[in-house]
Amino acid sequence: MRPIRSLLLYMAVVFGGGALLAPWLYWLAQAAAGQWPALGNLASKPFPRFLNRSLLGLALLCLYPLLRACTMLHWRDVGLEDRRSWLSGVARGFLLGFGSLAAVALLAVLWGGKSFNAPHSMREILGRASSAALTAVIVAVMEEFIFRGALFGILRKAVTWPEALVWSSAIYAVVHFIQKASFAGPVQLWSGLALLPKMFQAGAFVPMFFTLFLAGSILALAYQRTGKLFFSMGLHAGWIFWLRFYGILIGGNLLGEWLALPVLAGVFWIVWRMKPAGERMDGV
Repeated sequence: MRPIRSLLLYMAVVFGGGALLAPWLYWLAQAAAGQWPALGNLASKPFPRFLNRSLLGLALLCLYPLLRACTMLHWRDVGLEDRRSWLSGVARGFLLGFGSLAAVALLAVLWGGKSFNAPHSMREILGRASSAALTAVIVAVMEEFIFRGALFGILRKAVTWPEALVWSSAIYAVVHFIQKASFAGPVQLWSGLALLPKMFQAGAFVPMFFTLFLAGSILALAYQRTGKLFFSMGLHAGWIFWLRFYGILIGGNLLGEWLALPVLAGVFWIVWRMKPAGERMDGV
């Protein structure tokens, strides 16, 4: 059970250490802005922003020690082996992800009473679409490496892969409820620890939790089936693009639409029907 202990220690360091580190980062930004006025914009950010970035930074910095403790230092251990075929995997995944949430967006307009609320100029639409695409690439790569390559991969070493899929998907869904919280008063040494519970906002828990859980399950299953992260990265990027673009064109959160659940269930069935990587290599 060493992988589980290592994973629990990792989570304790990320959340506990991130909460304790955030005030120091905030104070450092204030002091640096006093010396270099160009940093004034950074120093003006609210404290919850520093806490959020502190958690993310520690999550990334501590990944290497976590993977090392779990003997997962080779590229194949995190689903990034044989990068020559990455483009086809990403492209196939992106088409499925893009098409599935595009269908949800269309159904929300046709049957869900939603209406288009697009910016006035085509130039603005294209600019925001480009921004959504860039966000999709960054978020998909980072989250797939953390949640599927590392978390799901580590859990598979301790339990069966279906159990690992359930646990990693539940954690993936819960983490997405971490939101910015309001903060008033001076920043003190324990401010991060006090603010951390308030950042777990359970608003619109249903159906969003189930949608996120199903999405995480699909991404983990895609990794299990293909043996690589590239398909999952493309699939995730297609989803993230539409989540951002839906907010631009229509407004609101696409994950809060009940219509997303049956569509994602169909995607789960498609991925489930994919032949495992070993069978494809054997020509079965």
